[in-house]
Amino acid sequence: MKILAPVDGSECSMRALGFAAEVAVRFDATLDVVHFTDAPGDDTERLQAQVSNVLEAEGLDGDAEVIGDVRLGNLKASDQVGKDILELVEEREYDHVVMGHHGTGRLGELLLGSAANTVSKSGDVPTTIVP
Repeated sequence: MKILAPVDGSECSMRALGFAAEVAVRFDATLDVVHFTDAPGDDTERLQAQVSNVLEAEGLDGDAEVIGDVRLGNLKASDQVGKDILELVEEREYDHVVMGHHGTGRLGELLLGSAANTVSKSGDVPTTIVP
């Protein structure tokens, strides 16, 4: 099984990563971690360190792959990230996605959208959403 865990550094995405790491260990699965950004920098390096710590705690090696070419255009940033995640799922043939959700509520989702909603509603890949 191949699992993808997109992270953004938020508390819920790190909880989701911890869950994904536990699942990967339990089912002897491959776990890939990815971070989408339009401007890699110091925050990205801190995020990679956080990811390494979570994976190490579960006995896994690795860090977050940083994809720095997010195309925002006229879409909401979260919608574009959701679409980028789905493209990656298709290209690399992931079996499952585990990701966090900020729980911004209906108004927040109306204004900001949600990458997790974009991925889960697509029906393209089984998705576990961790609050």
